[in-house]
Amino acid sequence: MPSHRTAPRWAWPVAGVSLAAIGSAWLVQADLAARRDAFDTDARIVHRLLSQQAAQHDAVLATLSLLQPGAAVAPSAAPEQRLLALYPQVLKVLRRGADEAWPAALAGAEAESAAARRPVLADPDLARGQYTLVQAGVPSSYAMRIDAGAAVPWADWPLAREGPVRVALVLGGKSWVLQPGRSDPGIWQLAADKRLASDSQPFTVRVTRAVQAGELPWGRLLLWCIAAAATAAALAAWQRQRDAARRAEELLRLGQVGRLNALGELAAGMAHELNQPLTAVLASTQAAQRLLDDPEGPDLATARQALTQSVQQARRAADVVARLRRLVQPADSSAATAPVRLRDVVDGVLYLLSPQIGSQGVQTELLGLDDAPEVQADPVALEQIVHNLMLNALQALTAVPPGRRRLILGASGAGERVALSVRDTGPGFPPGAMERLFEPFFTTREGGLGLGLSLCESLAAGMGGTLAARNHAEGGAELTLTLPRARAAPPGHAA
Repeated sequence: MPSHRTAPRWAWPVAGVSLAAIGSAWLVQADLAARRDAFDTDARIVHRLLSQQAAQHDAVLATLSLLQPGAAVAPSAAPEQRLLALYPQVLKVLRRGADEAWPAALAGAEAESAAARRPVLADPDLARGQYTLVQAGVPSSYAMRIDAGAAVPWADWPLAREGPVRVALVLGGKSWVLQPGRSDPGIWQLAADKRLASDSQPFTVRVTRAVQAGELPWGRLLLWCIAAAATAAALAAWQRQRDAARRAEELLRLGQVGRLNALGELAAGMAHELNQPLTAVLASTQAAQRLLDDPEGPDLATARQALTQSVQQARRAADVVARLRRLVQPADSSAATAPVRLRDVVDGVLYLLSPQIGSQGVQTELLGLDDAPEVQADPVALEQIVHNLMLNALQALTAVPPGRRRLILGASGAGERVALSVRDTGPGFPPGAMERLFEPFFTTREGGLGLGLSLCESLAAGMGGTLAARNHAEGGAELTLTLPRARAAPPGHAA
């Protein structure tokens, strides 16, 4: 029995949605990964530029410490004041001579600078974005007030100043925003924290970016979803075409088997019916020949009677050839039988008839088929019987409204026999038809040949089974096929 399992109708839409979801997730992840790479690159450039500025501040103070003035000069004429014009981030430069004193905040920083032999941070005011660097020296020490915002090298800045990226300097829980970026929280957050490459200015550069839903590659996502839907639709159409081709092949095979069986029935019927009259013709003719050859004289009256009987039998043979009405049981086919699972046969026939079942709006019910014992039968003959019975039921259901069309298939086992019933909710068998249902050429359907049930009964009998019909108490017709239970496998053989 060939397998007819196929994907259900909802499988391809689900597959299309799954494919669209998986592809969309991959596109979103790829887009986020590209944004992350670009963000990390920009964050590294920002850190490097700000670290260079911090290193420049250290270098300026170190240079001032080395270039000690030889004589006292006016504060406005001091060389360090020229730094205000050269470096816009430098707000003020202070010098403490040998006999002068710093404010308390700067004095402590000067002592720390002398010990560390490098500039030291003093008086940070991140609320205003300003801080002071102190460099201890002999005989003079220097302090430089710096504006952090003015220290940003905008000419080399990799970020758009009105863009979505936020940049801030963080120290001790306080921060100064160099670039505000976007204030919306977004769906995904990108962040990078790294301390400046300067011991004198231990600020952490914090770069953050919020990715909004509107930034996703919606155009590519839409194209992918369309492609996934088109692929699923194409595969579904291909499966429908393949299933239709399989159904056509199976129906053609069943039709060919049915025609061959019907032809065998007709041939057997002709042989059976012609055998008797031809035998009688031969006997009567031989008797007439003996009577005519009698040495004592021909018995013409008796010979005439024998020839008359020959004529009658010849006419009977002619009637058989003309009518072809008698079918006989075919030869025993038990040698071709094998254990068969009824559920597999029913599933196969339902698969073949599913287009007709769907177009008629017929509801199918399966009762007890999963638990039914296997039967001993010819798989092809059994499939043809079930196909004929179900096809007859579907044809009968066209006589009732669509809402009442039901096809019920049930199976049960009792002892050594297993019964398969095919019931419909149609009009049932008309009165007087029950006695002739299995006669050849008798039909209750207009245009029918009247061979289907007769053939089914003959096939069932050939497998040691029976076929019975009745009108169900709840309405509709019911035909019950009874077959022998499958024989146990011989010892030493696989079941």
